[in-house]
Amino acid sequence: MTAQPREAGSEAAWAAGGVATAFIAFLATFRGPRRRFWQRMTWTGLTLGAAALVGDRSLRRERPGPGHLLQGAAIAAGLYGVFAVGDRAARRLMPRGSQDIGDIYSLRRLRPAPELALRLGLIVAPAEELFWRGLLQRQLARRLGRWRGAAAATALYGGAHLCTGNATLIGAASMAGAAWSGLAALEVPMPALVASHVIWDIWIFLVQPTERPG
Repeated sequence: MTAQPREAGSEAAWAAGGVATAFIAFLATFRGPRRRFWQRMTWTGLTLGAAALVGDRSLRRERPGPGHLLQGAAIAAGLYGVFAVGDRAARRLMPRGSQDIGDIYSLRRLRPAPELALRLGLIVAPAEELFWRGLLQRQLARRLGRWRGAAAATALYGGAHLCTGNATLIGAASMAGAAWSGLAALEVPMPALVASHVIWDIWIFLVQPTERPG
């Protein structure tokens, strides 16, 4: 009779501890020496991903399939379209929009592209979905309800990026987080969310950036 409440309490503790760790880790990642940004980002992903898998046993039972990959690709394509429009709007409407976007894309030059694809695809993107939309959002939904939980998860995900001081990045993270949290609230499977995040990260950051030369 006590096993289920004890397990729920453990998951809540992992989620709360993970949020505190995420805010500290994001601060260290974005404010530390720039040349080692990707090394710190990878460790942040490993830490949050491990917290999610240890804290929520159900995430370890998720198994991806071909349908999840197709669903993820469709989600990523839709997000890319939104961000392509958002890029133009940010450059025109925000005083530092072009500079902020350039600062984000300058991170591509810190490491070789194949290495970045591996870091993003195998660690960073999967870990973000497992933690923010997996462990954390599921815990918030149990306490606040499906949609309030999604809104709270979105706010925390965007809030973790405040340390960057990059208004465009904060807005972009909040927008993408809202999309993924909304899809998670609609019960889109976690493997499809992970696939969408992996495809979107690699596509928009390495393959077809919204930034154009000149």
